[in-house]
Amino acid sequence: MTATDADTDLPAVSSDAAEDFVITENVESELYEATVDGKLAAGLLYSRTGDRVLLLATSVFPEFRGKGVAARLLGGVLDSLRKDNMTATVSCPFAAAYIRAHPEYADIVDARFPGNPHGHHH
Repeated sequence: MTATDADTDLPAVSSDAAEDFVITENVESELYEATVDGKLAAGLLYSRTGDRVLLLATSVFPEFRGKGVAARLLGGVLDSLRKDNMTATVSCPFAAAYIRAHPEYADIVDARFPGNPHGHHH
């Protein structure tokens, strides 16, 4: 096995792929936080009621915008909600657009309370 073969399973060590992307839930602040290389990059504000999570607003710090950070944060949060048998009510326009673009997450949206992504909560 050559060095080239051994490297095929690993992400390329170019700029973005090598970064350390971590999602944590700050329960006290009701905020899912995404850090990139240890720096806070984005947040998803939520409110939890029983087994349902209201996704309120997504924000990305300017230096991390345009790099897919918000999409990775949302994907990770939705994967986690599914794993925990939770549903989501979506009032964040970005989250609503993300779920429309990724229909594999549509089952996580609570049918009784899908949300109103057109309302603005600023």
